[in-house]
Amino acid sequence: MRSSLVVVGAGPRGTGLLERIAANAPEPYTGAGLDIHLVDPHPPGAGRIWRAAQSPLLWMNSHAEDVTMFTDDTVDMAGPVREGPTLHEWAALPGRTFADRRTQGSYLRWVHDEAVAALPADITVHHHRRRALRVSGPREGRQRVWLEGRDHPLLADLVVLALGHLDAEPDDEQARLAAYARAHGLVHLPPDFTADSDLSALPPGEPVLVRGFGLAFVDLMVLLTEGRGGRYEQGAYVPSGREPVLYAGSRRGVPYHSKIGYDLTGARPPLPRFLGPAQTDALLALPEEDGTRRAAVGALIEKELGFAHYHRLFAAHPERTALAWADFETAYAAAGPDERRDLVAAAVPDPADRLDLAALDHPLHGVRHAGAEDFQEALRGHIEADLRRRHDPAHSADLGLFLGLLSVYGQLARLGDTGPWWHGFFSFLASGPPGPRLRQMLALSRAGVLRFVGANMTVTAEDGVFRAASETVPGVVTEARALVEARLPEPTVRCTRDPLLRELHAEGAGETPDGLLRVDRADGRILDRAGRPYPRRFALGPFTDGRTPGAFTRPRTGGPAFRQNDATARAVLAFLRAPAPHAVG
Repeated sequence: MRSSLVVVGAGPRGTGLLERIAANAPEPYTGAGLDIHLVDPHPPGAGRIWRAAQSPLLWMNSHAEDVTMFTDDTVDMAGPVREGPTLHEWAALPGRTFADRRTQGSYLRWVHDEAVAALPADITVHHHRRRALRVSGPREGRQRVWLEGRDHPLLADLVVLALGHLDAEPDDEQARLAAYARAHGLVHLPPDFTADSDLSALPPGEPVLVRGFGLAFVDLMVLLTEGRGGRYEQGAYVPSGREPVLYAGSRRGVPYHSKIGYDLTGARPPLPRFLGPAQTDALLALPEEDGTRRAAVGALIEKELGFAHYHRLFAAHPERTALAWADFETAYAAAGPDERRDLVAAAVPDPADRLDLAALDHPLHGVRHAGAEDFQEALRGHIEADLRRRHDPAHSADLGLFLGLLSVYGQLARLGDTGPWWHGFFSFLASGPPGPRLRQMLALSRAGVLRFVGANMTVTAEDGVFRAASETVPGVVTEARALVEARLPEPTVRCTRDPLLRELHAEGAGETPDGLLRVDRADGRILDRAGRPYPRRFALGPFTDGRTPGAFTRPRTGGPAFRQNDATARAVLAFLRAPAPHAVG
């Protein structure tokens, strides 16, 4: 009897798993044939986020040369390396291009098709353009995957959830705001994927409060300006008259840092150094419940990022240091936090060359402005300074820090959930918008289409309107009849709208304190609340505590998602190779 594998989610993560199955199948799979069922209402490869049916104005936030779906010898995995083209090589784009998302979707569809073609002849792929509603079946027996609009389930020896980003039910605050909007004829758009939001309810010329300053905001900005007929001429924005006026703020009060606009030259920081596999193994032995592990992880993150930053500073800009690198490295390795601060103060004369993670994370902490116009000018200066720095190799210690962030994320994927701070901090520093988007932000600000609110933005609903305020500009309150929450929904299994995950949670699947699905970091098997793995159920993606920076990655950076895909693919094939895996149930 042929074996059956059901993969729920045929986007980049499901495609990456398929590629690893194809790469590993000749070695561990010797069964009597395998049917792989890909379940996804969206196109295979591209999935929901990268589908063709979206605005061509929406870009990727990575250079085309920094996007690959293929492994290389930097990936720590047991399976074979199968190299392939980056996006820029495949699409014949200049390497520094920020491709639109539809082009990336075409690349992902090609990778999907190549992976299918590379499978052994006895493995067949079937695509079901439907939603998966639930999974049932005994722990040790065959699983049943129920699909929307279909009376009979798919029978599966194994199930892999590769769902990608998920919609969520509103939390208490969002529910209150939505109810207030309905009662008073206001517009409230909750956290969502901006390309899927109905923005037609935001009227031209009217103020709109926007909470969130990351990539979801950038998409919103584009669709409400160029998407409504505005254009840029010689660095200035020419409105169409159909734009609303966006009042944007967030917890930090500033947009994400620009993508770095130059290449690495010279020595690469030798990473990992203080947070590598050995340290990760030791951290896994620490208790989670009392915060001991999280505190230890935080200390090692700080030390690792500092090492990456200062290695680059000493290697590329030795004239701005006052100590030999060998002496600094030895002292840095032995020093605790207080001694490291003293060491850096002595070895790095200019404070602007020193790494201050707290200042990076909270750039407006303690900053106050007398009025709104003063703050507009100041934040434009902040963005201009960020653009200059991020495109100037004289500040290439920033690139060292970026590489340190990638290295750390590779280890944290093994540790699992480390709290919400890390993911947000990583995104703020390493996953920001292309430089041209920030230049557009400046032009929109000067044109009066975009107004900055400040840090720790608060929103209240009273007197029939929404009101926004910030500690950055005390006493200034903005009123509007529309509020947009420009951020992705939180990927919690308790609040997700995905019926399959909700039922798994109700049946006893484990979750972290922050609501992520618990998985075995060795192979991706789903864990129950007692920590026991389900033998026949796996999960990969941002809704799990093994989440990574993304389903694809920058070449030659270790690709933690690739490592996870490979481990899961090998576990799947090994299970199916065992005698009669489908005999029970």
